[in-house]
Amino acid sequence: MTPRPRRLVAAALALLLAACGPDEAPPAEFSGERASPLLYEVTGPGGDVEGWLLGTIHALPPGTDWQGEWSERLVSGSDELLVEVAELDDRSAISAIFTELATTPGMPPLEQRVAPSLRADLAELVERSGIASERFADTETWAAAVMLSRVDAAGDPRNGVDRALIRVFAPARVRGLETARAQLGIFDTLPEADQRDLLEGTVREWHAARKDRAQFARAWFTGDIAAIERATVTGIMADPELREALLVARNRRWLPGIAASFARTERTLVAVGAAHLVGRDGIAAMLEQAGYCVTRIE
Repeated sequence: MTPRPRRLVAAALALLLAACGPDEAPPAEFSGERASPLLYEVTGPGGDVEGWLLGTIHALPPGTDWQGEWSERLVSGSDELLVEVAELDDRSAISAIFTELATTPGMPPLEQRVAPSLRADLAELVERSGIASERFADTETWAAAVMLSRVDAAGDPRNGVDRALIRVFAPARVRGLETARAQLGIFDTLPEADQRDLLEGTVREWHAARKDRAQFARAWFTGDIAAIERATVTGIMADPELREALLVARNRRWLPGIAASFARTERTLVAVGAAHLVGRDGIAAMLEQAGYCVTRIE
């Protein structure tokens, strides 16, 4: 790999991770009202409360007011926090891993990696990103999709719920269900055909969301389980291979770690993306199949 592509990918990732400016005011619908995200109480076979499942969102508009007495009680009542990736605030390390996995010299032009019918929308999306299209020549297809997925997003990853929780728990009380390298490695090991499906899905979702960029953030904020479930079977997740790799297989891998934490501690707070909790392949259903009682708390 040459230094220039490495610098490009790292710089582009940093730009997109900081998608919204810190001085932006949150939409009125995300301030001044009580948030009600998906929250479940988990009881073991003996009837004791083992912990809670909290559906998170990885990016929110700056200033979004979602914390309250309920979140304070969760934090104070939990012995351990389980999140998808514990080292989220180590941006330099994650950027280095991303650059290492994402860069392969001599990739085809980005427009050749999507169907002709999507090339105009892709060109517009790339223009919105501020990255010249020819600079994607050394960026693998999955990485281009990840970078472009943040363009015009309604939220800022610095305001993600998982990050906020990590910061209020002592480091010794935070465990990751997977590492940043393992998470990015899921994308990196996708066959090229699936990577192109991911890129095409990213373009389609960006185009479809034009009228309402905050649709999923609103569903998370209000705990709209039907809308969250739809998101797990539509768009990119309508592709069976991508849904299996990015959602269902990860849920299965996480389940033993969640059960081990329930056994190890008095109470555990499991805070993962809301899409991982819902549906028949969701963690809530998997825990029920394993003998736990999972009850939603409104």
